[in-house]
Amino acid sequence: MNIMTFNTNEELNQIGAGIVASLIQTKPNAVLGLATGSSPIGIYQELIRLYEKGYVSFKNVQSYNLDEYVGLPEGHPETYRSFMNTQLFNHVDINKTNTRVPDGNAVDLKAECKQYDAALAQASIDIQFLGIGHNGHIGFNEPDQQLHGGTHVVQLKEETRQANARFFDSIDQVPTQAVTMGVGSILKAKMILLIGRGAEKADIIHRALTGPITTEVPASLLQTHPNVVVLLDKEAAQKFND
Repeated sequence: MNIMTFNTNEELNQIGAGIVASLIQTKPNAVLGLATGSSPIGIYQELIRLYEKGYVSFKNVQSYNLDEYVGLPEGHPETYRSFMNTQLFNHVDINKTNTRVPDGNAVDLKAECKQYDAALAQASIDIQFLGIGHNGHIGFNEPDQQLHGGTHVVQLKEETRQANARFFDSIDQVPTQAVTMGVGSILKAKMILLIGRGAEKADIIHRALTGPITTEVPASLLQTHPNVVVLLDKEAAQKFND
């Protein structure tokens, strides 16, 4: 596990985007596992800048997103499909037919999960972006006595809904369920890029990366992966200096 700490978010974003751009330059049909939330936005913005300068093209890239809310109407600004369009896809030359986000409005959610897993098995993700939740979740794999390996429907913990309520008008509008890649699917990626920002994430990041491996802290299972790169700002990394 390679843990890198940065004094500025600009430096973090440049290194993160550079890792992804270098992959695409050497493998134009790379498969990216993408994440939402605030953690990857700066890296997406830097990737857009690199694309606009002609350093990287996404025209042959495929992408698979970690998760999606269940039940939000198509086109709702807080769907993760809308997020990806707004934060990245609309600004680069990626073919949107090569981008996959779980369908949170599928009539048969179990069938959607099976189809998503089948597509992931064929695709083989080169780099998987991850943020980390305040309770240690990755994707929407919440702390529990046991975890799912494959894509599944999850009941969101109240603390997760509270953390995401800032994106909605009220907590009542935050969905109670999501479709998420399982931890097994995440760990199959050839490389994992974990991004952590802010002092409020310092404790859980330290626990996840140095503490016991336990399903009660899903991100701790990243310790079992052979190629994890962790990008932290100095606030998120402060527990490593204690």
